[in-house]
Amino acid sequence: MIDTQYLKTMARYNRWQNENLYSAADQLDDDARRLDRGAFFGSIHGTLCHILWADQIWMHRFSGSPKPLMSNADSHHMIEDWQALKQARTAMDQMIQEWSDGLDPAWLTGDLSWYSGAVKRDMTESKALLVTHMFNHQTHHRGQVHAMLTAAGTRPEDTDLMLIGQVQ
Repeated sequence: MIDTQYLKTMARYNRWQNENLYSAADQLDDDARRLDRGAFFGSIHGTLCHILWADQIWMHRFSGSPKPLMSNADSHHMIEDWQALKQARTAMDQMIQEWSDGLDPAWLTGDLSWYSGAVKRDMTESKALLVTHMFNHQTHHRGQVHAMLTAAGTRPEDTDLMLIGQVQ
């Protein structure tokens, strides 16, 4: 399904796009970042918090890193301070990149079992599928943030995966 080169590429893409969106969001004041814009998690700030929360929960499951202290339902309020959110995002991007760079390809061939708070039951699924899900989830919600930022009058940079080597 996927290999470690895919993980390394997606980790680089994740970092690039987070830098892109956070830079555009820096152009807004805090009220504009927190304005409910009708997205799943309300605001730009709330959606960025949720993406970070989801990355933390998946990396906890994948690598044993610390588990977030709140549930998915509260994830949009995980970090209220903008500067602290940016710092946490940078640290998580570094963690994802280091994890993907050092991952043994054999890890991707197994299954992962965990308790899902979202569906309230034990789950088992292919690790390769779950890693793909993590990156897809990021992209899905970053697309929402990109649309909210654009509507708010900022201009995020390109998001096309094929351009990753051209801009970094």
